[in-house]
Amino acid sequence: MADGWQRLHPLSPILRGWRVLLLLVAAFGQQSFQQSGELDPLYIGLGVLASTAVAVLLGFVAWHRTRYRLTATELQIDSGVLQRRSRRVPLARLQAVDVVRPVVARVLGLAELRLEVVGGGRTEAPLAYLTEDDAQALRTRLLASVAGRTEEQPEAAHEAVLVTVPTGTLVASVVLGPLLVASAVMFLLLIGAAAVEPAAALPLAAAALPAYAGVVTFAGRRALQEYGFTVSESTDGLRLRHGLLDTRSQTIPDGRVQAVRVLEPLFWRPFGWVRVEIDVAGYGGGRGEQQSATKALLPVAPRALAEALVGRVLGGGLPVASAPVPARARWRAPLSRRKLKAGLDDRHLVTTHGVLTTTTDVVPLAKVQSLRMTSGPWQQRLGLATLHADTAGRRLPGGKAHHRDADEARLLLAELADRTRLARQGA
Repeated sequence: MADGWQRLHPLSPILRGWRVLLLLVAAFGQQSFQQSGELDPLYIGLGVLASTAVAVLLGFVAWHRTRYRLTATELQIDSGVLQRRSRRVPLARLQAVDVVRPVVARVLGLAELRLEVVGGGRTEAPLAYLTEDDAQALRTRLLASVAGRTEEQPEAAHEAVLVTVPTGTLVASVVLGPLLVASAVMFLLLIGAAAVEPAAALPLAAAALPAYAGVVTFAGRRALQEYGFTVSESTDGLRLRHGLLDTRSQTIPDGRVQAVRVLEPLFWRPFGWVRVEIDVAGYGGGRGEQQSATKALLPVAPRALAEALVGRVLGGGLPVASAPVPARARWRAPLSRRKLKAGLDDRHLVTTHGVLTTTTDVVPLAKVQSLRMTSGPWQQRLGLATLHADTAGRRLPGGKAHHRDADEARLLLAELADRTRLARQGA
């Protein structure tokens, strides 16, 4: 096309139009059943043919009206049939670039390119679908532009694998997570019900089964999403690859991580395992497929390895969360008081909390958007306050120093304000 404009792959309408086809077929089937009280195969067959024709026509028109091009400062996308939409994505706002390959797209050699931008409520300007080579090449050009490399040197990104999660360890961690807790709770409920009233055990099991099935589905989805999880470092930034059926390759340019969370579930402690999650501005605001990206930086790993990776991602060593809360905080948080600690240096705020799962939140001070101190009625009576360090991310809440002494919290708030300002100036 003229002026550098390009189109998506010609097979894109087929991959994107199957949902429309299913809806139309379902509508024909429902209408047939309402009219005659049974499904008419002839009517359904004609409905399928008509639906296919409509879906193909709509898909072709949408494909023909969609084009994109990359300039020196932005990615431009024009789309829409009845209502035209022209999107301009400034490369300066680019937070991450993902190459997603659903199962059907992989069979056809296609991939979807997704861009995450700061302030976006959902994935911005997804390009579905391109050939795998075109998607990889466009991602390379986008990241090269963000990094300031010339278009003639897009291949300058060199990749070094840092961590690969073994499949056995991943499966064990999934089993020892919510799935084990739900199984234990289900078993105890059934044993208790059988001991008190044997006839009530079966109805209780039937009532609890949907919730248990939801936990099993969540565990299975996590295992499929995080299968083959590999963390690599390149000149473009951090690169994450994972997925068994639908594969995903995420690239996060340097300096885009808003917060890091380290989780240590109860049943992982004998093995010394932790899970590391990250928050990137732009992720987490969508629904359905837009939320299919895992927020894990490392699904499961020994603590020492995880801490080394976190330090590498955030660009330096981290302070130790060693400052405890006052003893009177036990009246506000009797179970978690001993886990409530905080640490601070010139670049990071580290806080810990949790009961069954010990959670450590790390917030780069250069990413802090606002600071605030809150104190509820019970906290006020105890002379306590909670300090919040908010970031631009959507998945993690930033940092929270829970139930600190109120005077200490005020001093910490003033110190954080000074340090965040200096950190942003030095970033």
